[in-house]
Amino acid sequence: MGYKQEDIKPYNPEQDKTEQVTRMFDKISHTYDRLNHTLSLGIDRWWRRYAINKLKSFQPKSILDIATGTGDFAIQAFNTLHPNQIIGIDISEGMMSIARDKIAKKGLQDYITFQNEDCCKGLSFKDNSIDAVTVAFGARNFAHLDNGLLEMQRVLRPDHPLVLLELSVPVHFPMKQLFWIYAHVVMPFIGRLISHDDSAYTYLPSSMEAFPQAETMEIILKKAGFSQVWWKRLTFGICTCYVAIK
Repeated sequence: MGYKQEDIKPYNPEQDKTEQVTRMFDKISHTYDRLNHTLSLGIDRWWRRYAINKLKSFQPKSILDIATGTGDFAIQAFNTLHPNQIIGIDISEGMMSIARDKIAKKGLQDYITFQNEDCCKGLSFKDNSIDAVTVAFGARNFAHLDNGLLEMQRVLRPDHPLVLLELSVPVHFPMKQLFWIYAHVVMPFIGRLISHDDSAYTYLPSSMEAFPQAETMEIILKKAGFSQVWWKRLTFGICTCYVAIK
């Protein structure tokens, strides 16, 4: 089964999504953090903190951060949870280059590492080997969502969590209407101004709107083999946090 977000691509609808997403993030990597914090008005930091706090009771010693990007979630998770190891994976070397610079400045190289992998094509980790898997604002970029979730479930230890954060569409008036204006007018304008990429920040709202939401995503996670799933809409529904237990 395919999902609408798998067909949303940054540049060319006829070309491979993974290749295009990689090219897009390599291109905008140096402006990504500034844009991310600007477009979310800084609320993205609170969203990450909320998701990380969901892991506290599990006390994970190893965390796999998928679509790690510039490493903000991995660093914040380490500072809060103090695991023995966090491995961040991403398809964009440009984004991970920024991440590596950040952890070098913080002296965290012994605890946080990054490697180029695509969970939709298979992870290099053994079955039942990871204490917690996290994905923050990356799942909508997956070319094969089911494949990615199956791989996450495979590498997780039994009774351990996947925590997934994703941007979502508000469902209630007037936030739904206000957010549409913001996503389709303000976001592309600011994105184009700062990143100089005409497509990246029109792709963002399109992929966000096409991504499975709330109850639908719960069904998809259970289909991937997670036994318990719960979710919560954050900030009027602009973001949703999912917790799924293997």
